[in-house]
Amino acid sequence: MKIVDWLRPGIKVKRWVMLGAMGILFIVFGVLEFVNRRFYSMYYISFYVFLIVSGVFVLYISITQGMRSIIALINKGYLSVSLDSRKLENLIYEKRLLVKGPKVVVIGGGTGLSTMLRGLKYYTSNITAIVTVADDGGGSGDLREDLGMLPPGDIRNCILALADTEPLMEELLQYRFKDGRLKNQSFGNLFLAAMDGISSNFEEAVHKMSSVLAVTGKVMPVTLDNLILKAKLKNGMIIEGESNIPEEAIKHNSRIEKVFIEPKNARALKEAVEAILEADAIILGPGSLYTSVIPNLLVKDISNAMQKTKAIKLYVSNIMTQPGETDGFGVEDHIESIFKHSVSGIIDYVIINVGKIDRELEGKYKEEESHLVKIDEEKVKKLNVNIIEGDFISIRNGLIRHNSEKLASILIETIMEKKLLFDRKKIIEYFYLSERLKQNKNK
Repeated sequence: MKIVDWLRPGIKVKRWVMLGAMGILFIVFGVLEFVNRRFYSMYYISFYVFLIVSGVFVLYISITQGMRSIIALINKGYLSVSLDSRKLENLIYEKRLLVKGPKVVVIGGGTGLSTMLRGLKYYTSNITAIVTVADDGGGSGDLREDLGMLPPGDIRNCILALADTEPLMEELLQYRFKDGRLKNQSFGNLFLAAMDGISSNFEEAVHKMSSVLAVTGKVMPVTLDNLILKAKLKNGMIIEGESNIPEEAIKHNSRIEKVFIEPKNARALKEAVEAILEADAIILGPGSLYTSVIPNLLVKDISNAMQKTKAIKLYVSNIMTQPGETDGFGVEDHIESIFKHSVSGIIDYVIINVGKIDRELEGKYKEEESHLVKIDEEKVKKLNVNIIEGDFISIRNGLIRHNSEKLASILIETIMEKKLLFDRKKIIEYFYLSERLKQNKNK
């Protein structure tokens, strides 16, 4: 079949639409001229009647033939029509709900951030994900070295977490090649690298990929500068490279004293700063403390905006400690490290997991020197940080992760209660739509 053959029904639809527009113009012109003219004669009356009748006839032909062309498209499989009114009602309520949701900015990187985003996108479409670009390991590190681009890995995961894609599409973008020169490289990373190649900068590439995948909200790198993360260990040693820091800390049996970035004056994206200043809430983490969360705060524009914003600020504490980064850390140690690398008081609430795991899985983690993060409520309260507790544990493929639905639910509930309670009309309408949406989905 020639390409023209299967394009023909679509071409005909456009043709009939144009003809219909012409018919409407005939009708409008005839009516206006008839009304505006003061003197009439049989000639003019006949002319106006001819225009109006011709317009009606042309409009009738265009509608009937246009419908036939649309039916032809449907029969050939180019269009699909769903008449499920319940699904349509759910969609309408869902869109209204998401648009009215709070403005939320999430800051971090790694698996934890993308996990949380998967839950948040069902409560609000006003999400801005500000993602670290310090990664230099794995496939992202290879692309960064070979192409001179910013690491795409964490950005890719956040885009997919917020995307409205079919499971097959997500599986494709997460696929890693198993052999050859592309071994261990993600197809999604290559997709973003290709976008970077046809864009003026990495920010534009991220925006284009987000548009293609119909992302809810926005995803952006914290900076477009070539960021290098370094760490100073307690023994005085300086480690360069995000992927090397935990490994060298374990190797030399020395804890991290502080981390810093080069260039020190890295500039944050203007859109990222604006999003923080306009937000209802800002969420830090979850994710690796020194290599995913804190690097974003080392960009001075971000740290300054965090101090100026009137948004409620929440930190989602990790469930487990991370070897080489947070060995023996309690919740208060995580918070103190954030304060030390930015400024005290930039956290209002900390989300803490109090759920338990079975002994077998806990034993497996202990073998890898990873333990449940300790909780000392008195020490946390002395830091002027309020505590919100819950069971957020989810086990996937033998790994402990945050339950995205439970975590998103408690975050939105806290934001609406603590930040937006003064706007009664907004909060009542939001929860009314939320309840209607739940009822419709349960029918």
